[in-house]
Amino acid sequence: MKRLFLIVLIAVFVFVTGSAAWYISRLHMHGANTIAANAKAPLKETTVNKLALNGTQAAAFAEKNHFNTEVCFFVDMSLESGKSRFFVYDMKKKQVRMKGLVTHGRCNQEWLNGRKYGNGIGCGCTSLGKYKIGHPYKGKFGLAYKLYGLDTSNSNAYNRFVVLHSHSCVPGQEVNPYPICQSDGCPTVSPGFLQQLATVIDSSPRPVLLWILP
Repeated sequence: MKRLFLIVLIAVFVFVTGSAAWYISRLHMHGANTIAANAKAPLKETTVNKLALNGTQAAAFAEKNHFNTEVCFFVDMSLESGKSRFFVYDMKKKQVRMKGLVTHGRCNQEWLNGRKYGNGIGCGCTSLGKYKIGHPYKGKFGLAYKLYGLDTSNSNAYNRFVVLHSHSCVPGQEVNPYPICQSDGCPTVSPGFLQQLATVIDSSPRPVLLWILP
């Protein structure tokens, strides 16, 4: 009887372990597929026009200031956090290469309704404007990139430790109408999306421009 019980117990363990491994593998595959699906989902005409208008300005800025003139990053804060609003934008072809979810700052509140922007030390808010993406480093959230504010609206970004990093609280797919987590001012993305961004940043011979739009 004990031997039979032991055989049944082992069989159950093998089944549960195998099922868990299958589920996890499907979950990772689903996450990779949803990132690709998000990139192909059509954008609203208002967003397309907004990116095109700012893309022209970004291209001129990049040329003048020795940034990457092929690609830049846009974050459109007018979009809800549950929608893809971080865009890898091709300034030559005037089209989006990739897109993903990104947080906005909660301004030291438990939960910030709507949007509020700031540049003060310790404000915990998102700062609008253009950023230079600096060197990568390993921080408390893993891979991260230093950010240097280039406008009066984000001049304290470096001293505020506002960086580009990832967090597991950010999903790999759109969840609108539901919101995603909020940050203390950092543009935080999903781990999978950060790896995609890292490929662009690390292969660029010049700094990549990040522009957070209202």
